[in-house]
Amino acid sequence: MSAPRFLALVGPTASGKTELALALARAVPSEIVSVDSRQVYRGMDVGTAKATAAERARVPHHGLDLVDPDQRYSAGRFARDARAWIAGIEERGRLPLLVGGTGFFLRALLAPIFAEPHLDRERVDALRRWLAGQPRPLLEAWVRCLDPRRAEVAAQGGPQRLSRTLEVALLTGRPLSEWHRVAPADGEALEGVVMRLDLPREELDRRIEARTRRMVEEGLVAEVAGLLARGYAPGAPGMTGVGYSEIVAHLRGDLTLDEAVADVAAATRRYARRQLTWFRNQLPPDTVALDATLPLPQRVELALDAWRARGGVPGAG
Repeated sequence: MSAPRFLALVGPTASGKTELALALARAVPSEIVSVDSRQVYRGMDVGTAKATAAERARVPHHGLDLVDPDQRYSAGRFARDARAWIAGIEERGRLPLLVGGTGFFLRALLAPIFAEPHLDRERVDALRRWLAGQPRPLLEAWVRCLDPRRAEVAAQGGPQRLSRTLEVALLTGRPLSEWHRVAPADGEALEGVVMRLDLPREELDRRIEARTRRMVEEGLVAEVAGLLARGYAPGAPGMTGVGYSEIVAHLRGDLTLDEAVADVAAATRRYARRQLTWFRNQLPPDTVALDATLPLPQRVELALDAWRARGGVPGAG
């Protein structure tokens, strides 16, 4: 087994990944690569718990603010970008810290997905606009019909992944699951140490509630209103995430602010449960479990111990 190229900190939302990553960066020269499918969107800072300007000034970050909310950013593109970011971090003699909860982004780096077939841009855009207007139950039914092997994964990924599954099936005549099986991989697989942050469910729920209240206090409503004012539709890829659709409903007058906040917290809890299920079934078998309730200095030492045990040398490139 080759030496690891990165240390990945994964876990459900609100499990303390960012806090640990920033502490690790104080302990050894590091740069952070966001593994978050929502933090790629410009203008979506509060609702995605994006690193602050002060945190980015202290530790270099990659993978933030890459596309506008009406654009898509795929797992394949992340893997291609992440390989370049990791290579650059290594050249600078620093430790690449991959931090986030979007499991399929990480998997695209550890086990690269297929090289995507060429699709006519105009046809893709037209189909996406049409699919965006269809109800989710109908999208799920079509996926079950056109690509039953991928139906469960697509449903877990929400409207964007459902749409992607249908686009490939309809525009290539072959289901996405078949492309995954037979097409060549899009790039090399990278070795890394993966560490999963674990919390008791009651503590995770408590943190989610506190985090939701904090986001509202820090301006989530104004952020969503600003995005709508700039012309981003509620069904745009970046606007369908947890926290945004609920606040859109509040701004439309469908929910009071208290009701919207309660819905955001409930949706975040459900999302965290889906993340936990994915991590349990999809992370590499040698993933290291870390008790996220331990004191921060102890978590830092355990993370560095896991890195060194696999042959990693922090800050040595």
